[in-house]
This record gives sequence, structure tokens and C-alpha cells, in this order.
Amino acid sequence: MNVSLETAVGANVHKGLTKGKLAKRIFFIILGAILMGVGIEEFLVPNKILDGGIVGISIILSHMSGWKLGWFIFILNIPFFYIGYKQIGKTFALSTLLGIAVLSATTLLLHDVPVFTEDLLLATVFGGIVLGFGVGMVIRYGGSLDGTEILAILVNKKLPFSVGEIIMFFNVFIFATAGFVFSWDRAMYSILAYFIAFKTIDVVISGLDESKSAWIISEQHKIIGEAILARLGRGVTYLNGEGAYTGDDKKVIFCVITRLEEAKLKSIVEEIDPSAFLAVADIAEVRGGRFKKKAIH
Repeated sequence: MNVSLETAVGANVHKGLTKGKLAKRIFFIILGAILMGVGIEEFLVPNKILDGGIVGISIILSHMSGWKLGWFIFILNIPFFYIGYKQIGKTFALSTLLGIAVLSATTLLLHDVPVFTEDLLLATVFGGIVLGFGVGMVIRYGGSLDGTEILAILVNKKLPFSVGEIIMFFNVFIFATAGFVFSWDRAMYSILAYFIAFKTIDVVISGLDESKSAWIISEQHKIIGEAILARLGRGVTYLNGEGAYTGDDKKVIFCVITRLEEAKLKSIVEEIDPSAFLAVADIAEVRGGRFKKKAIH
């Protein structure tokens, strides 16, 4: 399962790790790798459903050669340990090595364990969810379980394609190959499992409290700002703006909320000024200030 390397690097803290934080990181990388192994060996592989990236290639090679999957996962990722060490750093490379080693060992140990389900839809959905939780956990604590994106970043420097586009082409090739090696319905199930895993990773990394920015333009800006402070417990900032068409001075309210507070914010604005302009956007990261979770009332 290849995922955003930028996210993995962002989660990776190179300095200031206490023994407690280091132990926590190791624990969750191991747990995440085990979960991915369970998703692969107990749901996907027995039902001939693929993952993307290096793991997908490993599944195809394992099926064609008869060798156990864990050996291919480990061997094919070896070059990326070195590349990760050179391009990103020692901490990331060691975290990735730990994750890949545990993933490989888990798939080897579970190879002969009876599968959880032979229903293709259940295997696709739950396999994707379990795999996504595992990968997301490893990324959140600074590791990676697939070297595809490191390769994509290197190729990106020489080709006029983005990293995401290169990965997409790579996975299209893998899933197309799955159609020939297994069957086309298995290829379609594989794409569905990949999509479910990708969305699960997003939830695990960002959490349900993913941050959002809100921009509000209203004549009732003071009342709306005070209501946000009182009812959401969120700080607001008033910005000066000017209407391009009318030339009138405008007050713009800016605040940061969580995903769970978006509906409440909309109801506050609608209640006070139904004609107010409201724009809400996702935020990748929030630091500093007074952004703390408070009760909604």
C-alpha cells in the first residue's frame, strides 16, 4: 500500500525523542505492520485480491512462483531502505525497516492460518479497512510500509509528472496485471479494496477531528464572532477586506474548527445572517495559538 511520503516525513520527528516516545513509536509501528499483515493474509491474498505498490507486485510474484509472500515483500523493499536513508534520514529508514520486517514476518506466520472469510465483498471491505488502519498507524508514527513513492519521487525529477500521477500509473499497471494473472473481477475488487484502505489511512492519520478553516463575510460579523466564541469555544480573528465590485469595506471572520464542529458553525451563521458568505476548507496542520478542543453547546 503506497501512501504519501510527505505525510510520513511530516510524522517523523528526528530529534527530541524521549525513551517513552521512542517506545510508543516502536509499539505502534509494530502494531500497524501486524494489522497490515492480517489484512493481507487473512482477507485479501486468499481471495486473490491485490493491494497496490510493492506489496501488489509481491502478491503477483508469490502467486506465480509459489514462494511465500513475506519473502517477496522484504526482498523487493530492500533497495528502498537505502534510498530512504540517503534521501530522508536514518530515523525514517530504521522505522521503515522495522515496519517491513514485522509485516514480512506476520505474513509468513499467517500463511497457513485459516482465512476469516471467503465472501469476496466482505474480504474486500474488511481487508481494506484493516490494512488501512495498519498503514495509517505506521505513517502516523514515522514509518512506511512500501517503497513505491520513494521511487516515484526520484523518477519525478526526470519526468514531467507529479508523484501522485506516477504512483497512479504504477498501480494501474499492477491492477491490470492482476486482471490477466487472476481475473478481471478480482482486479476490480482489488481497486475497491485499495480505495477503502486509502480512505481509512486518511481517517487514521487525520482523525475525526481534522482541522478546517472558515472564512465568513457578514454585516453581522461582531454577533457571529461572539457566537462562535460563546457556543463553539473557538477564537476568531477579524480581517479587513474590500469588495472588488462595490469598493465597500468588509470585515472578514477567520477561525479554525474541527470536522465535527462544521455543522454547528454553519447553523450559527445561518441563524444570525442567512445571507452571509461562508467558505470552509481543509487544513493539513495547525500549530500554536489557542486551538484546543472545547465542548460544543
